[in-house]
Amino acid sequence: MRGIKCPKSLYLNKHKRRLGIESDAYSAQAMAIFDQGTNVGELATQLFPGGVDCTLESYYDFQKAVEQTQQEIENGATVIYEAAFQFEGVLAAVDILVKDEDGWKAYEVKSSTSVSDTYRMDGTLQYYVITKSGIDLKDFSITYINNQYSRNGAIDVHQLFVSESIIADINTRIVGLPNQINLFKKILLQDAIPEKEIGVHCNSPYGCDFAGHCWKNIPNYSVFNISGLHETKKFELYNTGAITFDQIPKDFNLSDNKWMQVDCELENKIVIDKASIQDFLSELKYPLYYLDFETIGPAVPIFDNTRPYRQYVFQYSLHTQNTKGGEVIHKEYLAETDGTDPRINFCKQLIQECGTSGDVLVYNIGFERGKLDDLCTVFPEYAKDLKCIINRLKDLATPFQKKWYYTPEMRGKYSIKNVLPALVPHLSYSDLEIQEGGTASNVFAQMASGNFDGDIETARKNLIDYCKLDTLAMVEILAVLYKL
Repeated sequence: MRGIKCPKSLYLNKHKRRLGIESDAYSAQAMAIFDQGTNVGELATQLFPGGVDCTLESYYDFQKAVEQTQQEIENGATVIYEAAFQFEGVLAAVDILVKDEDGWKAYEVKSSTSVSDTYRMDGTLQYYVITKSGIDLKDFSITYINNQYSRNGAIDVHQLFVSESIIADINTRIVGLPNQINLFKKILLQDAIPEKEIGVHCNSPYGCDFAGHCWKNIPNYSVFNISGLHETKKFELYNTGAITFDQIPKDFNLSDNKWMQVDCELENKIVIDKASIQDFLSELKYPLYYLDFETIGPAVPIFDNTRPYRQYVFQYSLHTQNTKGGEVIHKEYLAETDGTDPRINFCKQLIQECGTSGDVLVYNIGFERGKLDDLCTVFPEYAKDLKCIINRLKDLATPFQKKWYYTPEMRGKYSIKNVLPALVPHLSYSDLEIQEGGTASNVFAQMASGNFDGDIETARKNLIDYCKLDTLAMVEILAVLYKL
């Protein structure tokens, strides 16, 4: 699979692995995604209970797993987890191998909500190795998450998972597979690293752990950082010889917004549309409520009336200000992790603390509005008061999204993480233990599901500090706009 994505990556992974990302360099969010996939795989074994487990004891101990799998088959096992096979130097392990009245069937478990082309190719390779090892597979399925499943009581694995046969697709793809394998073997026997220029394959269908090596000549801020420019257009620019902004051909087809980013960087200039900003500010109605939500969306629902990957709220931060330039008061909500649905008390407290008049200022209105709409549907008893809040929402991101205020430090983006250091450099997320929403979500999800192994009180304080800075940042950003 690595070879199909990039033969150079295949070679480096075999012979120059130290050039890749070290294991401790992976982000907390990436590790949480990996752990989530592991948990989903373990839960899926309940679809076929009572099997024997041939999971590798260590990453490189695959030969033992192959031998154990063969032994279990000879002993009459009908359900095997992590069944491992090897044929002509190619290893494949399948999540669940089952023998029923029709014969052997394989199930590869994914934590996604659909069957991707990558999964189909991966399944083809697994099928090839397993059948060449002497197992007459009657079917091969991808088992994935049913995102329409709504939890009601204990998890029903037969509702949570969907299994889709890809055997017809395998029969089409498998024809050219032996030639691909032989080609990759020849590449691995080469003395020199294969030549392969960077391209869209570097990030598709997933990122590469050798990007730091292959992209080492690309500066941190380059044509690849032009905001909103399609990946293919970025490489079209790169292929003209342009890496830095000053190398972009003057006749290259870019929108006005993208040329603004380029020009501001080259000329180190700030764009300020004071009239539009004044119109925006004049429409704000006090008291102001600066509001920010944090959400979780686990693959396996934790609470009743929640679905896989559907984001639902567990925390908010609220700064209130009765008059322009007046005193700012902070309030907060962080759900308990005692098994109760975090959304009920969230609704009650939010309605009470947001009052009935004045604008509710958020950053990127679609997110908070969408979460409030969801709460109206799930908890109709609070819908009237929540809709009152929805009708009062105003979006502080608007002046930056529309480029009424733009500085080179924003690097073409208008997220609060880009705007804050440009306008309010004395405030920083870098001083916090939790610095972005993904980590906040993962920490709370682990606590709510009982899988958190850190100090709960410290973690709760870190969550509060992070969410509080989001709304304090809005207070400070608005103050800067007024000063203009």
